[in-house]
Amino acid sequence: MKLSEKSVKMRLTAKSLLVLGALSAQSAAYIPGDNQQQPLVPGNPVSHYEVVHTHTAVEDAPSYRTPLLSLHRNLVNVPSISGSEGPVAHVLEKLLTNLNYTVQLQRIPSSADGDDAEPRYNVLAWPGTNSTRTLHGRVLITSHIDVVPPYLPYALNRTTIPPSEAVNFTALHPSTLISGRGSVDAKASVAAQITATNLLLESGALDPESVVLLFVVGEETSGIGMKFFSASLSNHSIFSPDPFGTSSSPSSQTPDRPQFKSAIFGEPTTSLLACGHKGITTLLLTATGRAGHSGYPWLGRSATSLLVRALNKLLDADLGSSERYGNTTVNVGVIEGGVAANVIAKEASARVAIRIAVGDQKTGAGVVVRDDGCELRDGRSNLEGDHVSYLYGPGSILVAHGDDEGLTVGELEEAVEGYKRLIKHAVEAS
Repeated sequence: MKLSEKSVKMRLTAKSLLVLGALSAQSAAYIPGDNQQQPLVPGNPVSHYEVVHTHTAVEDAPSYRTPLLSLHRNLVNVPSISGSEGPVAHVLEKLLTNLNYTVQLQRIPSSADGDDAEPRYNVLAWPGTNSTRTLHGRVLITSHIDVVPPYLPYALNRTTIPPSEAVNFTALHPSTLISGRGSVDAKASVAAQITATNLLLESGALDPESVVLLFVVGEETSGIGMKFFSASLSNHSIFSPDPFGTSSSPSSQTPDRPQFKSAIFGEPTTSLLACGHKGITTLLLTATGRAGHSGYPWLGRSATSLLVRALNKLLDADLGSSERYGNTTVNVGVIEGGVAANVIAKEASARVAIRIAVGDQKTGAGVVVRDDGCELRDGRSNLEGDHVSYLYGPGSILVAHGDDEGLTVGELEEAVEGYKRLIKHAVEAS
């Protein structure tokens, strides 16, 4: 969007934000009593909400505590900021292989914005070393392995634990706080999903051919991992044992896009099944001015001043609200511009994320094209298909991305039990 001195008035209205409805973001919400966005557990402070535990004493620790917490620790210890997920993908590949999964790394092409410092991979895993590697009709259990910056080390009760230091996990109380970047969003979901799936498989309660695991990259930025996986399904035969064409001999089957029975997405929802979530749209606002000496501002045109005035209009606008999701909210995440304090800025830009609480996809699409004349890019879902979707995971979104990101041992264990129930329900549903 280009801004000139005479056109700083924003045209983004509530109706133009209908475009993404409530279908394409990760900020889960529950029914509040007013139009303010509510905590996922109302009435509790962000870092001190009540957690209900099945296991209330050290001696009641579940048998899977050590493998669960060891897996979670190993994942958090590996930095995996978006664009640099290669090492954590290899950690997962080795771990899942040792657990008798058939594992395939799906390499993601370099992104257009150039944030790829190294090779990065989605991790796809089928239970069993002799899996048919089919996808059609299975329940997809998925989350993401990338995190936001900066890296924060693994800690217990706010004390950093070096990777080389041994921890007696069975001696930990359920209220022990585990923190570090990704400890909630979303490596807690990854660890709990893998543990829950393994427990069901080991007990014979789950058919190995009924599920598949997928852990993607780039969720925190462009969603490239899930987009690439979804696009790859178009070349996948329903019955193909080689879903991404790694074999030198072509499949004799006619490609027929597989349909998952359902998909379980792991995101922090305080171990409550989400009833829905806000939509999202992102904007890149650019302003172009005329450079000059700051002592003679009338001889130039400040791009930063234009941008600030435009952003103020956006921040002050009423972009709509709903009883269920609260207000539509605006975050100005990145501002760039200018070269020096004594130079009138010629260029300036801002990256903005808007979480949309109103409207639906179909109505909003027409509004954007008809009323605003903008190009519409469909963002309803990065995973296409006619399947039931579930959103569930341990930890609170209110601490995700923050310096205090963390969850308790008890929360992580409760999520394992929750995923076990949810996976069984999804598999058995008609």
